Amino acid sequence: MKQGKRLAAVISVLGLMLFLSGCSTDPVNAQSTGIWDHYIVWNFIRAIEALSNIFGHNYGWGIVVFTIIVRIVILPLMIYQMRSMRKTSELQPKLKELQAKYPDRDVESMQKMREEQQKLYAEAGVNPVAGCLPILVQMPILIALYQAIYRSETLKTGHFLWMQLGGRDPYFILPVLAALFTFATSWLSVKSQSEQNMMTTMMTYGMPLIIFFTALNVPAALSLYWVITNAFSVVQTLVINNPFKIQREREEKKRAEKARQRKLEKAKRKALKSKKKK
Repeated sequence: MKQGKRLAAVISVLGLMLFLSGCSTDPVNAQSTGIWDHYIVWNFIRAIEALSNIFGHNYGWGIVVFTIIVRIVILPLMIYQMRSMRKTSELQPKLKELQAKYPDRDVESMQKMREEQQKLYAEAGVNPVAGCLPILVQMPILIALYQAIYRSETLKTGHFLWMQLGGRDPYFILPVLAALFTFATSWLSVKSQSEQNMMTTMMTYGMPLIIFFTALNVPAALSLYWVITNAFSVVQTLVINNPFKIQREREEKKRAEKARQRKLEKAKRKALKSKKKK
């Protein structure tokens, strides 16, 4: 359910961005009015231009640095999301027990199951909707960046490496990289989970395809944003929520539990033998 909501949120964001390509294309500048144009889109343009000046008026590097700054700003939220997802993953066995306890789908049974689920979440300190928060936070950023590039004559005509930022990547390199880094991020996130299901598999392989085909139809600057933000996510996951480390810890915990059970059984057999001798 949680993964389904996350997938729906991502698809909604991408769909909204494509929809916006058909909306207002009026240039945004210092004379623009309105909260969105003057205070958000225009300030995005100013920030990217200011950063670009540091790199010899290279707007591509301005977008790269801007993206990294955005990721650093929302890093606390991403850390919270990762920790919440890990706790939720550890709760999966207990959640399955609840589903087995309430197999019926009548209103009363479903209500009782939800109440016990909420109790489990509260005891573990888990927020079930935490996984959607970073997506909701990034939604206005993506939309504002899209419009900052599309509605700024300066940024739209800027060049970076082999491409014009306001046009599509002619060699499809950025869409491919965006898809690969998206896959790497999803794969690492899924690998850290104690259990996998059909929805997580769909997310792992479906999201890169969605990103790839969307990146083919948006300005190269936005594809560049996706490449950098997902590359940042890969590094962030490996540092903060390393799935290989989590798996080792999980295996060590299982081995320790098995060893404890063996010692307990051994102690029981020893006590039973002593009782029989008496």
